[in-house]
Amino acid sequence: MNKSARYTRLYDQLVPLLAKSPSPVSAMATVSAVLFHKMPHYSWCGFYLIQQGELMVGPYQGPVACQILKQHTGVCWASIDQNTVMLVSDVNDFPGHIACDSRTKSELVVPVRNKSGQVVAVFDIDSHETGSFDEDDVTGVVKIIQTIESFFL
Repeated sequence: MNKSARYTRLYDQLVPLLAKSPSPVSAMATVSAVLFHKMPHYSWCGFYLIQQGELMVGPYQGPVACQILKQHTGVCWASIDQNTVMLVSDVNDFPGHIACDSRTKSELVVPVRNKSGQVVAVFDIDSHETGSFDEDDVTGVVKIIQTIESFFL
């Protein structure tokens, strides 16, 4: 099955699950678990939340994560600072990349916005392979992340 079709199937599975989620934390945990276990090219995925001006780890799947990401460095902060999706084919080519897991070779970060459109978190995905992510990943993940944005006031 190609990635685009897989993301469509996962979106269709997640929508009813997220409708039952009692909180943003439950929704983030569900998205992280489903995507991590269904997308074989993911080595880590999860949320970093902006709290009191810092980027703190939230629900995730995979190896132990960095707990707090230094302000305005790395791919996650670049996504926030530039208010855009960051698709990094080779993290070694990204100035200031933060290596929480030295095996990470590529990364995709999608901003999570509240109802006012303000970035309140990011969804971060890592892979142990260079060039793992493409526009199919971007399109699929953005659509899934939009389903949980209503949880954020």
